[in-house]
Amino acid sequence: MKTPQKPFRQRGVTLIELMVGLFIGLLVVAVAMGALMVSRGVSGTVSDASGIQQQGAYILRVIGQQLRQTGSLYLNPDPAGVASTDVLSPVAFEIKANALSGGNSFDQQDTFVGTGDSVTIGFRRYQDNVFFADNATSTSIGTDFLARNCVGAPGDGSTDQRVESIFTFSGDVLRCQGNDVVNPQPVAQNVAQFQVTYMVQTTDATGTQVQYKKGSAMPTASVDPEWRRVQGAQVCLVLYGSEPIDMPAGSSYSDCDGTSVDMTTLTGMRKNRMHLLFRSTFQLRSQGLL
Repeated sequence: MKTPQKPFRQRGVTLIELMVGLFIGLLVVAVAMGALMVSRGVSGTVSDASGIQQQGAYILRVIGQQLRQTGSLYLNPDPAGVASTDVLSPVAFEIKANALSGGNSFDQQDTFVGTGDSVTIGFRRYQDNVFFADNATSTSIGTDFLARNCVGAPGDGSTDQRVESIFTFSGDVLRCQGNDVVNPQPVAQNVAQFQVTYMVQTTDATGTQVQYKKGSAMPTASVDPEWRRVQGAQVCLVLYGSEPIDMPAGSSYSDCDGTSVDMTTLTGMRKNRMHLLFRSTFQLRSQGLL
């Protein structure tokens, strides 16, 4: 007779094997979490830098659009009052536009003025010829006010003869105010520094020279002749990001004055934040004709 075989006994995982398995699993999770955090940190830094670059380009585009028009006057192609198609017919620039029913007037001496943290820009407002379709088969020529300030004003129904933009900087926010706008509107936030340098053309015994002056060194009244000699303006901005960065000690940037600033020693929202400087120079359109 055959001896009955004993059934195989099932053996479970020992405590040591279980602990080794848990350790390996936790190690894999820790490595994965570390890689994820590093990836998110790099992605956040790149996204922060991209956002600062876009905001800086937008600010310079808005300010530059207004600065290039500063002091521009209406070119009258028919100053004698006789219509002519001759390309050699005389033309003339206006020198003054009187206000209509209380609107802001435009004078050749009231085009440009600035201080340390603000700059006021003005240029002549006039109607341009525009084409529009009055039905499905034909087009007509009309007139419309195409020039606008930094906040899209004044409207077509306004009687202002001056397009005005006032840029002010306070509390890390750059704001703009102009025609038909009572309260300044925010243009950009996270602004650490805003500075405008004016290029003043002077003539002396040695010839024509250009001096670079900050707003604090310029006259406070726009009617001063020195403002009429400003041929260009250099805008400098320092913007900071919204993502805290683990920076090594001594990480610094150069501000608008060329001073090195340690980002790790800053306080408040600017501490350990990325700072980028933007600088651009704009030539005024008709200031030399005033």
